[in-house]
Amino acid sequence: MYIYKGKRLSVEKKTVPLPAGGSVERLVVHPGDAVAILPLRGDSGCYLIRQYRYAIDEYIYEAPAGTLNPGEDPLDTARRELIEETGFQAETFIPRGFIYTTPGFTDEKIHLFEAHSLTPSCEYQKDEDEIIEVQKVGLNELFGMIADGRICDAKTICLVYKCLGMPR
Repeated sequence: MYIYKGKRLSVEKKTVPLPAGGSVERLVVHPGDAVAILPLRGDSGCYLIRQYRYAIDEYIYEAPAGTLNPGEDPLDTARRELIEETGFQAETFIPRGFIYTTPGFTDEKIHLFEAHSLTPSCEYQKDEDEIIEVQKVGLNELFGMIADGRICDAKTICLVYKCLGMPR
């Protein structure tokens, strides 16, 4: 039974069978799938966004990301979101798998992409509710920003490790 259905997400109350028998009642949030992109500038750096997030009332550093439209392919979403949020298009996208964000209460899946050969584009504009600043970050800074907490967004941390591996 759906207890909320909105434009971007729905919340379902359901009875879930347990592997050992019995069942429990749970809420499941269905926000739809999404993408996150690490736009790389050659071997020297990348672009992140510094974005205001109302749920935590803070600006945080993140990889460009966004939600798939119904029926949209994740790669098409990645192309669109990269342009919308950074003003760059990429010639090459490399799929880097996916993550489940919080499988204890949501089925959200984020498809991860690495983007190369960036050129300016204004094909798509930012959403009206997005407060975003594009930031150049050196690759040598990324792991330090994760370690000291300046990058605290889980999808961005996963994406950095999926694209760049462990720091040496």
